[in-house]
Amino acid sequence: MIRKLCAVSAASLLSFSVLAADSYTIDSHHTFPSFEISHLGFSTQRGRFNETSGKVTLDAAAGKGSIDISVNTASISTGLAELEEHLRGKDFFDSAQYPAMTFKSDKLSFQGEKLVGADGILTLHGASKPVHLNVERFYCGMNAIRLKYTCGADAVGTIKRSEFGIDKYVPAVGDEVKVFIQVEAVKD
Repeated sequence: MIRKLCAVSAASLLSFSVLAADSYTIDSHHTFPSFEISHLGFSTQRGRFNETSGKVTLDAAAGKGSIDISVNTASISTGLAELEEHLRGKDFFDSAQYPAMTFKSDKLSFQGEKLVGADGILTLHGASKPVHLNVERFYCGMNAIRLKYTCGADAVGTIKRSEFGIDKYVPAVGDEVKVFIQVEAVKD
């Protein structure tokens, strides 16, 4: 009987690490992926996406987790309606054919219990490529307004849009795009 009890206890402890990962849902009201791109060398143009969804799992103590984010490409916002329509069209995002871009990662980097990076696959315009994101700010705690445990981060990376088949006006309009993901996620 004591052997059985010890075996059950050991099995419970071994399964604890699987159960220790916390699951979070992206807060679409506080998550706005954005970008910067050179416009003819004269200025830096910016835009953001207003519709993001997804899930994050974190086990900071074990240094593990995953990210699965989907961004509605038609939700692009630049402050200029005519430009937004052009960016939704076939020359750029082709939102009718490719309504979502996704980032999926199961390789997160931690320093202690602080998330500092994510390596994953970005799928955009029908192409999937590996992308590294540096996490410049990471914080988890009780959200004083929602009264729910929340994690937030600012992630930054750079991609070449031509690698995703979006090469209209390259090199006049920059090929290199700086990507920012300001994200908040609420614990399930």
